Amino acid sequence: MALDELDRRLIRATQAGLPLVPRPYEAVGATLGISGEQVRERLQAMLDAGLIRRIGAVPNHYRLGFTANGMSVWDVADDVVDALGERIGLLPGVSHCYRRPRRLPVWPYNLFAMLHGRSREEVEQQASEIASMLGSACRAHDILYSTAILKKTGLRLTDS
Repeated sequence: MALDELDRRLIRATQAGLPLVPRPYEAVGATLGISGEQVRERLQAMLDAGLIRRIGAVPNHYRLGFTANGMSVWDVADDVVDALGERIGLLPGVSHCYRRPRRLPVWPYNLFAMLHGRSREEVEQQASEIASMLGSACRAHDILYSTAILKKTGLRLTDS
């Protein structure tokens, strides 16, 4: 799918995020001179073509009161890591969970789950629940706490 001028204008209009209004697609459409339905259809076409990967909310956990944020890392048996990772990803304190290759001998962990809590104790309690779920399939784990807020941005088009 090649981007036409409307697609480029749509990306520019949304690259800083959707407006925080009750009907964001209609608001974007109004700035572009098209309907909210056309905005949804164009974005869906870009998703289907793989030009954009997803449309989602990116909460600022700190502003929501979740000031203890830790990436929990787990060394889980390869034959069960996918199934267990899917279960962990559904837990309420987990914002994302994914499998990554180990980097032996230094890094034995293959399952990552981002935990959010209002205190380190809360995050450690969540990690304890995960450890119970993993049982004997887990050989080791750790929690790497965030020390800074990283700015998350998506696709950016320039005028050139």
